[in-house]
Amino acid sequence: MASETTAKQVGNDLGVDLDDHVKRIGRQDRVATGILTVIVAFVLLLLASIVAFILVKGLGKALTPGFLTTSPLADENPGISTEIFDSFYMLFITLLISVPISLGAATFLVEYAPDNWATKAASTAIETLSSLPSIVVGMFGSLFFVVTLGWGISIIAGAMALTMFNIPILVRVIQQALQDVPRSQRDAALAMGLTRWETTRHVLLPAAMPAIVTGIVISAGRVFGEAAALIFTSGSAAVNINFASANLSSPRNPWNIFRPAETLAVHIWKLKMEPTPGNDEIVWGTAAVLIICVLLFNILARVLGKALAKKMTSE
Repeated sequence: MASETTAKQVGNDLGVDLDDHVKRIGRQDRVATGILTVIVAFVLLLLASIVAFILVKGLGKALTPGFLTTSPLADENPGISTEIFDSFYMLFITLLISVPISLGAATFLVEYAPDNWATKAASTAIETLSSLPSIVVGMFGSLFFVVTLGWGISIIAGAMALTMFNIPILVRVIQQALQDVPRSQRDAALAMGLTRWETTRHVLLPAAMPAIVTGIVISAGRVFGEAAALIFTSGSAAVNINFASANLSSPRNPWNIFRPAETLAVHIWKLKMEPTPGNDEIVWGTAAVLIICVLLFNILARVLGKALAKKMTSE
């Protein structure tokens, strides 16, 4: 009671009605909360509408027997088995190249690079590369990997274009994950006599690993749905691959990195550019499969991130 009397007395001395002030703050808080709630609900509704529309249009075709296992070159009921394999194969090669490079670059920038103009220039270059349009990356990949290096329209050319697209994103994600590790853990490890490399390898990377893995999986989902950069590098020609082939130089060998490949996203673009009867049904079926894969990547990222964080915390 004494504190309330004192607060009212202070308010009176300042010429402010504290009750009205508290009520006004409460109204402002409710209004702000309501506006933010409406914005979040609109975003979620928009996302759910897009996903639901695509699934309703294409899930029937996607669940058709043979659609996921039949070649697109089949005479009857063509499917997307080749596109599914090529999409995951190209993603695997892209991550195989980009993850070690990004991990090394981010570790160097956070733990070893001096704070000077060169480091700032490198950070600016990474930010610039991460905002480049994918069509520009594809044009550069066509000029350099396809023509200059002589790789032609191939899986490796497409994977390198995706690597250029993916490295800046991964570097930023891994940088943030390493910077979020408390400074006290670094200091404690160094105080115990560990070298900087031992501190990075045994303390920082394990602590940041949940965020790093989450970022890698999310970036994989983004790369998985990329199309513009691949049109110029890996091509849009469907190949009837033969898993029984032992000739790695054969254009039908699935593991030949110098053969052309058509991913799910590029397949959608190509079919929309060819208004043949029956294409729309295949396009929506392919879109449904693609969006399901991207959603699974995001779910997997959350599950792995939580599992790794729980494991690291328990240990």
